[in-house]
Amino acid sequence: MVWEQAKTILKGRLGKAVFDLWIAPLECISSDIDQITLACPDRFYRAHLNRNHLASIQDTISEISTSCKVLLCDKDVAILPVAQPKGQLRLPHIPERRSVVRSLHPRYTFDAFMLGESNLLAQSACKALVNGNDIVGSCLYINSDTGLGKSHLTHAVAHTLLSDSPSTRLRYVTAQQFAAEMVRGIQNRSMDQFKSSYHDQCDFLLVEDIHSLKGKKKTQEELNELLDLLIKSGKRVILTANTTPRELKGIDNEFRSRMSAGLVTTIQAPDLATRYRIVENKAAQSGLELSKDIISYISQQIQGDVRRIESALLSLSAKVSLLGGPVEMDLAKEIVADIVGLPRNLTTELIAEMISREFNVSYKDLQSRSRKKIISFPRQVAMYLGRKHTEESLDLIGKTFNRNHATVIHAVKVVSDLCRQDTSVRRQVEILDRKMADL
Repeated sequence: MVWEQAKTILKGRLGKAVFDLWIAPLECISSDIDQITLACPDRFYRAHLNRNHLASIQDTISEISTSCKVLLCDKDVAILPVAQPKGQLRLPHIPERRSVVRSLHPRYTFDAFMLGESNLLAQSACKALVNGNDIVGSCLYINSDTGLGKSHLTHAVAHTLLSDSPSTRLRYVTAQQFAAEMVRGIQNRSMDQFKSSYHDQCDFLLVEDIHSLKGKKKTQEELNELLDLLIKSGKRVILTANTTPRELKGIDNEFRSRMSAGLVTTIQAPDLATRYRIVENKAAQSGLELSKDIISYISQQIQGDVRRIESALLSLSAKVSLLGGPVEMDLAKEIVADIVGLPRNLTTELIAEMISREFNVSYKDLQSRSRKKIISFPRQVAMYLGRKHTEESLDLIGKTFNRNHATVIHAVKVVSDLCRQDTSVRRQVEILDRKMADL
């Protein structure tokens, strides 16, 4: 087959890292003497491939079959029939089982999901629903900012169901796709068929981006009716959005209440330890060999949206493939600067001013000799953050608070120990960490 031959050649030309990331996920959906059609996981993937690798793919195909042209398309919705076992007949009144599933990212599985305190509940709840465990009920609502893992979890659910429970009739759509289907049903006067496909032929429903239904009253009513029927029938439902049900704007109260009937869980931004594991894992997947210092630097500098970490590693992989040699810290800093901006010229003095505002103590109090806990703890946190976010020496950090370098060492140890032992302190320090971006 032309595509299989082309892949072998491209792997040698592009290198393993680029091949695994950009060529391996492509699916050849048609091939003849004149044209080969390759399906991309999504439109963003296709756009990048079109800009950076389509010419190489076309050149390689042309070497094998001179008149064959390459066409890229998006695999937005794939209808995956579940095959009946050989020899098994289906009764006429029983509908053929099939799943309707969005294009799935091949690496978005439970095994590849980086667990941390910020996402443990959401991951555990998804696994419970997949396994038929009713500990979380029939309905799960997951919300988070973009890039924190909602889609990874829903893709993982779909992968697991299609692999381990192929007879489960799964319908996995975005809220926009659901709305578009409903509009077509109204226009084509086929609403009975539309309703039946969800009401009667669905065991597990996944709907992403519920917030996009803002102001779409008819779609909300239809989805609310569907949720009511599925939940009462013991079917399973997972919904995702960018905020909690009560914070959704332009949503009918009855629909809001229905979505809140089961477990509502929020995925927070990953903490530093989780980001470190994410960088380490995704670098390994891309074939990138990174030193611990570089992994630590990337995980400290890129916070929040995990996709920005993926973007940084993708850029590193591309530049290393072109330039050759190991990944140096200067290159990592250059890539990170492109994503999050140039490093801030932070000083311990600026940090101390921020800490005085956050803890409602004066800057003079932090510099005083007072050992009262309401003053000493903010002072220690300021020293800890000064050591973490600036290039200043221990002596210079100490001078900001009229202390010596030994006091700074002690403060860093105290705060580090508290972060490991006390969840509330760790969360407080993580919040302050994120506020460094505003200084």
